Amino acid sequence: MIPRYSRAPMTAIWSDTNKYNIWLDIELYACEAMEQLGTVPKGTAKKIKSKAKINPARIDKIEREVKHDVIAFLTSVAEYAGPPARFLHQGLTSSDVLDTAFNVQLSRSSTLILKEIDSLLKAIKKIAIKHKYTACVGRSHGIHAEPTTFGIKMASFYEEFKRNKARLLLAQKEIDICAISGAVGNYANIDPRVEKYVAKKLKFKPESVSTQIIPRDRHAVYFSTLALLASSIERLATEVRHLQRTEVLEVEEFFSKGQKGSSAMPHKRNPVLSENLTGLARLVRGYALPALENVVLWHERDISHSSVERIMAPDANIAIDFSLARMTNIISNLIVYPENMKKNLNKLKGLPMSEGLMLALTQKGLAREKAYKMIQKNAMVVWQTQEGFVNVLLKDKELKKYLSAIEIRKILNLDHALRRTNQIFKKVFG
Repeated sequence: MIPRYSRAPMTAIWSDTNKYNIWLDIELYACEAMEQLGTVPKGTAKKIKSKAKINPARIDKIEREVKHDVIAFLTSVAEYAGPPARFLHQGLTSSDVLDTAFNVQLSRSSTLILKEIDSLLKAIKKIAIKHKYTACVGRSHGIHAEPTTFGIKMASFYEEFKRNKARLLLAQKEIDICAISGAVGNYANIDPRVEKYVAKKLKFKPESVSTQIIPRDRHAVYFSTLALLASSIERLATEVRHLQRTEVLEVEEFFSKGQKGSSAMPHKRNPVLSENLTGLARLVRGYALPALENVVLWHERDISHSSVERIMAPDANIAIDFSLARMTNIISNLIVYPENMKKNLNKLKGLPMSEGLMLALTQKGLAREKAYKMIQKNAMVVWQTQEGFVNVLLKDKELKKYLSAIEIRKILNLDHALRRTNQIFKKVFG
């Protein structure tokens, strides 16, 4: 991922230096296990660890000759560690190291992402509670529907990101897996107790049955979860973008001192951060399909998944990490305009409360279809004349046979529409 959309802690997880350090840890853990089993001389791992160094430039140079990254890594380590290094990689295959290390990187990435989800949840909760009773219009198809509150809007996003957190925790369990099982996964030249030891050191579980690789359905779950998370980020970003439109202007991204909105138009204040997140979400979602396609490999393995993962894994994790941090910043500094929300809510002169009137008529004995037509007829007058809904209704002699003026005004009162707000908040926030 380019530096523009990268944050240092996540980028560090996917650096070559960190990757090689994880490889070395895995090799040393396996060596320690073999020492306990008596197949490697005691103290070998300690001797190697005391002298081994990670030299990415040297590894790259060797790889250009041997065309194999793990062999290049082992050769470089041996140059520093000397003769004891011959006991590294005993009975292992390259994928034992590559896949287990890959899962370590994914697990560490998910830990960072979970922390960012927590930060976003905290920001959303704060703004939801602050605007619990800030009335605004709900929209379906982009058209005014029924009244709601901005707090309820934010509560829906809070619940969605809670679900994303739960999904990611499950996905993390899917990839907290170690495989040290040899060339085709049958432990022909390595004791299964080595795998168990390495897994314990990494706080992972041993793969129950692997081929030469850890099965890629596990990784498909992980990247599909990131794709879902990206979609949730985009949904929230899209809400901000729509509500910031000039003719709506119910919320606005914070516009800092010295910030410029347009190279041509000095007056512009654009939702650029939210738009940026929309674009990054497309990128992360785009990795879900290749992750699913990586599940289907030939026999015990082929290498078609490798090139995909070298690009997909760092990019998707770095992009999600950046996106969550940016979204937290947007919500934490969001400018909310309650007066504009009230103004927009009143644009249709009370029409958004029409359903309550229709239902009240059915309670008075009218068939639903007849009640619908009666209210719709009056609603269309409001659309055409812009006269207040209550005034139009009070002129309808047929309607007044069923509903009194007091009943009509009560149903059209905003308190009637929002009377369940506290119950919703109790369900969401306890």
